[in-house]
Amino acid sequence: MNWLSSCAAVIPCLNEQENIGGVVQGVRKYLQTVVVVDDGSKDTTAWQAKSAGAEVLCHEISWGKGGALQEGWKILRERGFKWALSLDGDGQHSAEDIPAFFECAERTRALLVIGNRMGEAKKIPFVRRFVNRWMSQRLSKATGRMLPDSQCGFRLMNLDAWSGLKITTTHFQIESEVVVAFIAAGRGVEFVPIRVIYKGEQSKIEPLRDTVRWFRWYMKL
Repeated sequence: MNWLSSCAAVIPCLNEQENIGGVVQGVRKYLQTVVVVDDGSKDTTAWQAKSAGAEVLCHEISWGKGGALQEGWKILRERGFKWALSLDGDGQHSAEDIPAFFECAERTRALLVIGNRMGEAKKIPFVRRFVNRWMSQRLSKATGRMLPDSQCGFRLMNLDAWSGLKITTTHFQIESEVVVAFIAAGRGVEFVPIRVIYKGEQSKIEPLRDTVRWFRWYMKL
C-alpha cells in the first residue's frame, strides 16, 4: 500500500493556535496532504496551520466536530484519496504512532483502525477516563464487540467504506456513530495501542450539552 498517495490527514480544530502548527508538522513526516478544518476559530489557528504546510478549510461559525470531519472526509474522497487519517489538533495524539495504524490496516485488512489509549489509561484525566470507559462499555454491549477506546479520535478510515454508511451526527457523537455503523455493516474494525499525551489543555466538549446529545443518539440505537 502506497500510503503517501492513497491517504491524507483530516484535523478538525477550534482555537488551537498554540498546538496546531506542531501537529501539522508531525503528521507531514508521514503524509504529504494534511487538511485542517478550522471550525470557527477566533484566533490564529488557520494561519498557524497554513504556515506549517496544511491546506485549510475555514468555517465562519462552528459546524461541530462531526460536521468538520465529514466535510474533510468528503473532500478527500472527491480528490481520489482512499483513506483518511483523523486526529485532534490539540497535540493529544503523537504523529509517531501513525505507522502503527498503517501496519494494522495492512495486516488485518481492517477498514477502520482506532487508537487505543487504555494501555496508559492512568495518564488520562479521571473524568475523561471514566466517561470513555462508561460509553465504551455501553457501545460494546450494543454491538457485541469489545471496544476498549470507542471515543478516541485518532483513526485511520477507508473512505469508500465510510461513504456507504449513513452518518448524521455533527458533534462529538461522531466517534461513537462511526464505529457502530462500521460494525453494523460488517466492515472490519481494529484497535492499535497509542501514546497518551495530556498537557492540561481545555477540552472543547461541553459536558451538559454534549452528554445530552450523546444520550439522544444512543437511545436511537
